[in-house]
Amino acid sequence: MGGAIVTGLGSILGTGAFVAIGVASGMWGDAVLLAIPIAGVVAVFNGLSSAYLAGRFPVAGGTYEYGYQTLGPWWGFTAGWLFLMAKTASAATAALGVATYLGIPADRRIVAGVAVTLVTLLVLTGLKRTTVVNATLVTITVSALVAFGVGGMTDQVVSTSPEFIGAGLLPAIAFLFVAYTGYGRIATLGEEVHRPARTIPSAVIVTLALAAILYSLVAVGGRALGGSRWGLHFDAGLTLADMVAGPWSAVVTVGAVTAMLGVLLNLILGLSRVWLAMGRRLDMPEAMSRLDRRSVPVIAIVTAAVPIAAIALIGDITLAWSFSAFTVLLYYGITNLSALRLDRRRWTAWLGLASCLLLSLFVPLSVWLTGTGIVAVGLLWKTQRRG
Repeated sequence: MGGAIVTGLGSILGTGAFVAIGVASGMWGDAVLLAIPIAGVVAVFNGLSSAYLAGRFPVAGGTYEYGYQTLGPWWGFTAGWLFLMAKTASAATAALGVATYLGIPADRRIVAGVAVTLVTLLVLTGLKRTTVVNATLVTITVSALVAFGVGGMTDQVVSTSPEFIGAGLLPAIAFLFVAYTGYGRIATLGEEVHRPARTIPSAVIVTLALAAILYSLVAVGGRALGGSRWGLHFDAGLTLADMVAGPWSAVVTVGAVTAMLGVLLNLILGLSRVWLAMGRRLDMPEAMSRLDRRSVPVIAIVTAAVPIAAIALIGDITLAWSFSAFTVLLYYGITNLSALRLDRRRWTAWLGLASCLLLSLFVPLSVWLTGTGIVAVGLLWKTQRRG
């Protein structure tokens, strides 16, 4: 189970801790302090549905495969298409975050593109090497998060303002829910862990609990050091590292870069496996399913990396993350529907479905319209493939 937890933390920690919490704090202030644990609870409901399905269908592909098996081809395709959109946007956010924290005197879009290229080349070397790199990145990341959080809490006592439970709470939860959804990477390990029906749910719960604790440390530390809206200028380049004095700034910078490189690595891995699965079912060109002599899906990996780099060239962190939030909520809505199709008595799946539908209402209308349009494009593609 330890390996599954490391994989989950590598997929979760990073953009959420070093980017999303800061951006959310700039938008909704102290509401973020309460939104973090609530979003974690919502993630548990959805994560248990993913874990349940992974135990029943121990194959790669996540909800794309679960949807096919339980709800039918159109639901399965929609889930796969949503996953590709959501995680591509999340990966682009991670690449832009790497560029922001490095502070190299160059256009951060170029730096983000270089980061995507280098991580893609690493993934192409095979799973064994990337697993070792991922474990190293997670260790550095956790150490940096603890250092920042403890440093912030010892700086001063945090007191919250009335907006703590104000109108920003639900939008903040919807925004931050994405920060936990790397647990889906654990569910894709169904073919690779012993006793998946037991191991995967346990790993999901432990991973999300650890992530919630670390995220809370970051939020409290940021609040103590920078005030209620400490992330207000994050998109303009103000980072957590700028808020820490002395050598701690270097620690946070290193931790942030390793965290987001880890997220980028895991997302490219996860995305390539969904491209692979969709190629096997001919929902995407069959070339996506090809493996080289080392069993590496080279075409699927490159296909996953190209749109990540393209979105990173837009350079808007908040927009990329908001789009990811919308598509992830719909994706996990289908996950819960799949779980309920197998067992209508699963109360956690009902709560997961209700929370996804509710929180989707608090995503900006512009993101809703764009996301709905892209979903329609995907369904049109599916129609043409059938023809």
